[in-house]
Amino acid sequence: MSFDRPIRIAPSILAADFAAFGAECRAVEDAGADWIHVDVMDGHFVPNLTFGPATVAALRPHVRGTMDVHLMVAPVDGWIAGFAKAGADILTAHAEAGPHIHRTLQAIRDAGCKAGIALNPGTGIETVAEVLDLIDLVCVMTVNPGFGGQSFIAGQCDKIARLRALIGARQIHIEVDGGITAETAPLAARAGADVLVAGSAVFRGGAAAYGANIAAIRRAAEAATGART
Repeated sequence: MSFDRPIRIAPSILAADFAAFGAECRAVEDAGADWIHVDVMDGHFVPNLTFGPATVAALRPHVRGTMDVHLMVAPVDGWIAGFAKAGADILTAHAEAGPHIHRTLQAIRDAGCKAGIALNPGTGIETVAEVLDLIDLVCVMTVNPGFGGQSFIAGQCDKIARLRALIGARQIHIEVDGGITAETAPLAARAGADVLVAGSAVFRGGAAAYGANIAAIRRAAEAATGART
């Protein structure tokens, strides 16, 4: 049976020009991006430090579509209200970031955002089964989180396939974050992913290349699955 959810491309601004974030967001949306993905890192849960709520608030006027904020922070609950107020549409927290993911997901929904749960490469899908009624998205990390530009861990495709079977017909996105290119996108999409986060594969070559870069990833994923936007 063909995969009938449309493929969405979510460029990660971690790979954008930090001196021109607003222009970069506008450029990738004009080039065909479906979502804008914001990787929030705290230097504690992951070995890097990136963006806070003030940056998300500054970006919000430049993003017409969905702002997808990925919280790689621990403890996470204290940050939810700030990022929601800053304009996030989706807030994704890691299953590994604290002992009470159910409470965290409730807090995200109470703040008015769609709720996502992220799984590191070494984390199984058991937790997802317990919170299906609270989530809008599962983010499968296909690299170990903390840095951009890493290589895709192909062994995570089995996890994606098991998640797709678990989710069934529920309106829950499977997002894949890490190492997505036109070469790896078909692997993730064929396994069941419908949101593909891509950093350097989108932003390489400057704004003139963004449209072709996004189209190449989308075309490769659609060809592998039969999906159509």
